[in-house]
Amino acid sequence: MKKIYSVLVENRSGVLAKVAGLFSRRCFNIDSLAVGETDDHAVSCMTIVSSGNERTIEQIEKQLNKKLDVIKVKTFDEENSISRELMLMKVKYNKSNRRDIMEICEIMKAEIVDMSKSFMVIQICDVPEKIKLMIDMFASISIVEVARTGTLALPKCSENE
Repeated sequence: MKKIYSVLVENRSGVLAKVAGLFSRRCFNIDSLAVGETDDHAVSCMTIVSSGNERTIEQIEKQLNKKLDVIKVKTFDEENSISRELMLMKVKYNKSNRRDIMEICEIMKAEIVDMSKSFMVIQICDVPEKIKLMIDMFASISIVEVARTGTLALPKCSENE
């Protein structure tokens, strides 16, 4: 079972270490972690994706709520959220595979953001599954380097908010 935790925390040094330490001490796995400021500079939002059985998922939320630096914890499923991940991928290309790379980018709605005589940097922002698919599609082409963000997510909109 996979859960997404949107954790509002005080924006100060050491908070990330405390939250990561909580996961480490309890042997909870972090599948993805992204942290950034919110519209309020004093507050950061940590988006944590974790998996485990029902008891583990419940314990994670309880332990997060006990932390002093934590302002609010929201938990939601992948099905009830909009999630995105950003990836930059540098590939080596030549005349024979250049067209293939461009076609894959067009199909996947990825963008070539930089290039030289033999390298391209491709950017894609999509759901984590599509990011993985993109990596798989480029596996036969020479991938030089990959940089990915963690998953960012918000609950889907509802009229009851």
